[in-house]
Amino acid sequence: MEYIKIEGQFPKFSNCAVTLGKFDGIHRGHRKLIQKILEHKKEYGTTSVVVAFVSDRQTILTGEERRLLLEDMGVDVLLECPLNEQIRHMKADQFIRQILIGSLQTSFVVVGEDYRFGYERKGTPDLLKKAGLKYGYETEIVPKEMDGSRKISSTFIREELKKGNMHKISELLGTDFFVAGEVEHGKGLGHKKFFPTTNLVPPKQKLMPPNGVYVTVSKFDNTEYQGITNVGYKPTVGEDFLGVETYLFDCDEDLYGKDCIVFFRKFQRPEHKFASFEALKAQIARDIEAGHAFFEK
Repeated sequence: MEYIKIEGQFPKFSNCAVTLGKFDGIHRGHRKLIQKILEHKKEYGTTSVVVAFVSDRQTILTGEERRLLLEDMGVDVLLECPLNEQIRHMKADQFIRQILIGSLQTSFVVVGEDYRFGYERKGTPDLLKKAGLKYGYETEIVPKEMDGSRKISSTFIREELKKGNMHKISELLGTDFFVAGEVEHGKGLGHKKFFPTTNLVPPKQKLMPPNGVYVTVSKFDNTEYQGITNVGYKPTVGEDFLGVETYLFDCDEDLYGKDCIVFFRKFQRPEHKFASFEALKAQIARDIEAGHAFFEK
């Protein structure tokens, strides 16, 4: 997949099937849009393009995680566009002329029914459709994906993430919430005093669930390991950064420096400070036992 971060003008492409949005978490609604451009690519040979508008706020997916996910789905091009003043003040018809037609030579565009773009959010799906008749591209407007009576949205997912409701988040995303990164060296206390662990440090832009212990699955290339993960500052040990520390079941490999994706399955308990290392070690043993019981089910 080709990844381009827009820092000025949009690059030139031709015959593109395009979907546009923030793609904060790539939930089930987003997946519908992406599937549409992939189907169009398969049938008509178009280039599948995701245009993701990004801001400085914390996100469910980091930029790297979004790239990993879209590449795995089979998207050809990801254009990451900052929501700067130039984009915010670009009128809707100007956006269509300059970007969809001028830069991407769009032949097919698909958006959700509530998508808005352009200055003062005056651009609508209906406007895209009318412009398509003029410029010769096809527009498909997709109804919102629902969870019962509520629309699936990044706001909905953020609410559930704050609660640590990992099962609901998996339902809304269509996959487990995950953290991706390179395994880093910790203080080594896990190996010396407790149980051997792997450590990831998510960037500050990554929106995380509550600090605590989770049942997880960690993936290294094509190998997966079940385990338990602590999210937080490890108050008994005393870290000054938020980490994602995982004990892997049935793994004795040296994984330092390797790329890892940790998938969160269930919130087990909140993080708290223990009176001693011995008390912490006993609790970790109970956490591991509970983790094994979860996977045995």
